[in-house]
Amino acid sequence: METIFEFVNIDKSENLEAFTQKKLNKLETKYDWIVRANIFFKRDENKKPNGYITEVRLSAPGPEIFAQSDENSFEASIAETTRDLDRQCEKRKAKMSTH
Repeated sequence: METIFEFVNIDKSENLEAFTQKKLNKLETKYDWIVRANIFFKRDENKKPNGYITEVRLSAPGPEIFAQSDENSFEASIAETTRDLDRQCEKRKAKMSTH
């Protein structure tokens, strides 16, 4: 799976990328049909105590799978987003038919 990280209004973080990649690798192992992941990290100062936003778009057969969460840290936001993606991928897998 190709992974593209984008940091909006924040500095690039290798630790954040590694943590996210670890979570996404679990999804890729479970769902081998995921082609690419676009990850956006955003910081919104106006949302207290939250404001750490993570958005993920997965390219897979069919429509894109999208999840976003706004938590009090990027780690919590990533964890919540990957849980949402896992649920959506599970539903997509159930609808897929093998020929």
